Amino acid sequence: MLTCSKLIAGGQGLAAALVKRAATVELDWDVRQKSRFDATDSNGRAFGVFLARGTLVRGGDVLVLEDGSLVRVQAAPQEVLRITACAEHGSSFDLTRAAYHLGNRHVPIELQPDHLKIEPDHVLADMLRAMHMTVVTVQEAFEPEGGAYSSHGHAQGHGHSHDHGHSHTDHAHGHVHGPNSKHDH
Repeated sequence: MLTCSKLIAGGQGLAAALVKRAATVELDWDVRQKSRFDATDSNGRAFGVFLARGTLVRGGDVLVLEDGSLVRVQAAPQEVLRITACAEHGSSFDLTRAAYHLGNRHVPIELQPDHLKIEPDHVLADMLRAMHMTVVTVQEAFEPEGGAYSSHGHAQGHGHSHDHGHSHTDHAHGHVHGPNSKHDH
């Protein structure tokens, strides 16, 4: 069996033609959050993956097998709960509030501008419905946030800086706050 110990996040740095021609493998979130697993690619080749502990595999990542061949990862559709604000009497703030409550429970969550996704959990679904959220079960790819310290969901860095060239401790913004604003810069 072939082995893989290298992951290229998002196929970064690879020619698009190489990535497009690569074999594929569909993996659900339960597998992609493991650093060791077995898989079979679209060409029928079985391989074992042995990545650094803590590495998350994302849809669009490219695995490099020991023979130099590439395998493009696709996030497999799986059962998830899709959460939206109530169309009749909800607001976009409701979605933010729901994300806050789910985050407090350390639930893996995919954040989108108009919806959230979590793995099925009837207790959380009931809580969200009590908050007047619309919760439906769907079959979709699941790409939860990696967390503030996970380097965009990968154990490896992406080689870019987050330095914005200014301090966040003492600067003015040039924007006006309303009379009820309770913060200063």
